[in-house]
This record gives sequence, C-alpha cells and structure tokens, in this order.
Amino acid sequence: MATTADFRNGMCIELNGQLYFIVQFQHVKPGKGPAFVRTKLKNVATGKVIDNTFPSGHKVNEARVERRPHQFLYNDDLGYHFMNSETFEQINLAKDLVESPHLLKEGLEVEVVYHADTETPLMVNLPQFITYEVTYTEPGVRGDTSSTSSLKPATIDTGATIMVPLFINTGDRIKVDTRDQSYVERVKD
Repeated sequence: MATTADFRNGMCIELNGQLYFIVQFQHVKPGKGPAFVRTKLKNVATGKVIDNTFPSGHKVNEARVERRPHQFLYNDDLGYHFMNSETFEQINLAKDLVESPHLLKEGLEVEVVYHADTETPLMVNLPQFITYEVTYTEPGVRGDTSSTSSLKPATIDTGATIMVPLFINTGDRIKVDTRDQSYVERVKD
C-alpha cells in the first residue's frame, strides 16, 4: 500500500481493478478545506489518460512493475519483435503496447515494462531522445519565414514525418524528443 505522499511520475497503481501509470501529479493545499492530490493517470490497457483527484493521505495499491532492457529487432505481420538485452530471449508484442511505433528503428535500445506478479509485458518505453537521419525534406528557401512558425515536414529514416526548422536539409542528423515527436537539435558528427 502506498499513500498520496508516495506518488511519483511513472509509478504504477491499481485503481478500480485496472492498472494506471501516473503521468503527472500535483499536491494542492487550498486556503480552505483539506489538501488533495490532482493526478493524470494513463490506463495501461487502453492508453487513455484520465484526470483523477485523491484526498491527501489516500491509500492506493501500488502495482509492482519491472523495467527490463530490450533491443528492437524488427516488425512484421505478427507484431514487434524485441530481444532481452540480458537473457537474449526474444518476445513478440502487439503494436498497441509500443509507445510510438513509427519511431522504432532496428537495434534501438528500449525498456519493456512488465507486471512483476503476472510476468506480462505492459508497455514499451522509448528513450527520451533518439538521433535520426533526415531522408527527405524540401530545401529551405532563404527568407521563407512568412508563416508564424518556420517549420517544414521532414521524413526520417524510419519513415515517420517530423516538423523541423527550415535550415535542416536531406542527410542531416537530428535529435527527436520521443514524448511529443518534436525536433530538438541538429546533431553534429
């Protein structure tokens, strides 16, 4: 059992018979009335994010989860194939368990989250930042910044499309934030 004082981002709790990850939480002490904790919870099964408020000191069941390093191998019509980096055991997971499947590239080190009691995989977490090569983008025209945001679409080596600044060209290597699929910086070799 854990209380609201034990909450942290990424913690897995059991609520109404389902598992949820805490995406965000905030302790609130209003001027009048008791304190409470406002949370954003991500349902493990559906991926839906809900808002929930707990009274301060409320007890919840903390689900035991383990994060194990895996390497992405490939995907096919059977799903996404990963290899455990410690035991070299291969597993096959459905697309809906992968956080951002369009950002996976061969050989990428990821974290597979397992429910410790049942040994079932819950989700695949990608690293926060990944470096990709731009395979195609329109050339940026000097002075072409009339729009409010000077971004253009670029296709990366996984086939996904990322919005990048105008100075990025085909062949450049860029760092992408996997949480919101946004451009971070150009990588210099």
